[in-house]
Amino acid sequence: MPLDELLPKAVKLYPEKEAVVCGDIRMDYRGFAGRVWKLSQGLISLGLKRNDRVAILHENSHEFLEAYFAAVHLGAILVPLNFRLSTKELSMILNDSGSRILISQGAFRGKVNDIPQSVPTIEKVIWTQADFEPSGAKEMEYESLLSDQTEEPPSCQAIKDDDVAQLYYTSGTTGRPKGVMLTHKNVKSHALGTIAELQLTDSDHWFHVAPLFHLADAWATFAITWVGGKHVILPSFDAREALRMIEEEKITLSNLIPTMLNMMVNHPDVGRFDYSSLRVLLSGGAPIAPETVRKIIEAFKCDYIQTYGMTETSPYLTLSILKKHLNDLPWEEQLRFKAKTGREFVNVTLRVVDDRGNDVAEDDQQVGEIIVKGDTVTPGYWNLPEETQAAIRDGWLYTGDLAVIDHEKYVNIVDRKKDMILTGGENVYSTEVENVLYTHPHVLEAAVIGVPDSHWGEAVKACVVLKEGCEVTEEEIVLFCKKDLAHFKAPKSVDFLEALPKTGSGKIYKKGLRDPYL
Repeated sequence: MPLDELLPKAVKLYPEKEAVVCGDIRMDYRGFAGRVWKLSQGLISLGLKRNDRVAILHENSHEFLEAYFAAVHLGAILVPLNFRLSTKELSMILNDSGSRILISQGAFRGKVNDIPQSVPTIEKVIWTQADFEPSGAKEMEYESLLSDQTEEPPSCQAIKDDDVAQLYYTSGTTGRPKGVMLTHKNVKSHALGTIAELQLTDSDHWFHVAPLFHLADAWATFAITWVGGKHVILPSFDAREALRMIEEEKITLSNLIPTMLNMMVNHPDVGRFDYSSLRVLLSGGAPIAPETVRKIIEAFKCDYIQTYGMTETSPYLTLSILKKHLNDLPWEEQLRFKAKTGREFVNVTLRVVDDRGNDVAEDDQQVGEIIVKGDTVTPGYWNLPEETQAAIRDGWLYTGDLAVIDHEKYVNIVDRKKDMILTGGENVYSTEVENVLYTHPHVLEAAVIGVPDSHWGEAVKACVVLKEGCEVTEEEIVLFCKKDLAHFKAPKSVDFLEALPKTGSGKIYKKGLRDPYL
């Protein structure tokens, strides 16, 4: 089933069922589809054709969902943009993708104003939620575009599985962003996998909290619609507002970035709301400390699933769903498995291999690189054949993530290859040190990096954000770590920061922490 059949199916089965909640706007599936058809017809009137690229710069909103569906119905390629990027970075992506149309929230006018001059392929900027009048031939207003169109679905495009549906630019934590191509088959296969793994149904209320320009959340656009579930949208993250809306909208599940969950469970009002509607919370986008997992389960009293994935894999590669017999283990043992990266996703094949391509021992000790293949894996990078060949070899995508695997086939990531610290000839995996730091009662956030050292080659440095009103010294942090870690793994120094730098998707930006020391 191609992606352009999902929304019509939802309208056929659930026409009057509430589909989208965004602020004061509430739409059933018939009404939501009507807006998608209007946007589709509007884009056609602007000359958008099959395989053309249309970009969107927007906070979470119903317009973002409309753009996802309009693009797949036209056979166009959607380019979701990270709104935290600079004008120069956005222009680079728009030029690289050859985008013809840009849909932008009015709040980003300052970043967008100069883009039509620096990106010659941009023919039209369509403004949403703008408190100004669009000017010039290259600008128009979103609602005005829709008001001139009919609610007739666009004509069938005979879309093929291998047609590109979306073009996501990686966050660039390790260098220049690359355009990851995801095909209709990639997105469709992933949606079916999540429906099976998470047992999604029309009774589910999905909470769009993580940014829709990032796959930690965007995958649910299609999976939730496929089963007739409800999309509840939080435009921008606020910990207390997220807690309140779980109660008010009776949220059943969501996938959040670890930094978001950490802020929520440490919020002073976390105990004030009713979370009984929640059946499961997922965390993805970065490793999470076991202590944070414990707090999540205690605070929300629902199931917890750790996820791991990549933009290149649509995204899920593993889920920490317990096998049936593991539910008979004592609670602390169950928690240990729940906090792991997880076992392979239903429709991918995953291996952990050494430098010679051999599978590592299933002993939870030997470290190797995760490699994967399956229908959710990207065909490659946009206009970068050499980068594609370097990443995908003999049908396997080499992730660059280092992990161990146990006898139950649950993997656990220990580091990115580029984040591993080599100090005095010993490998130190930053995740292991960070997990210890998160058990300190005064630590809110932590990141561990390697910095140049004339004696050791690299030295372990902890970057720490303390909870409000708490005080602790560098010496106390170092000694705390040495209680549970080999001394060469413990930080040699500690930087106390007001906040850790983040990428647009909410991941801790370790490159930004390391760069001043290089």
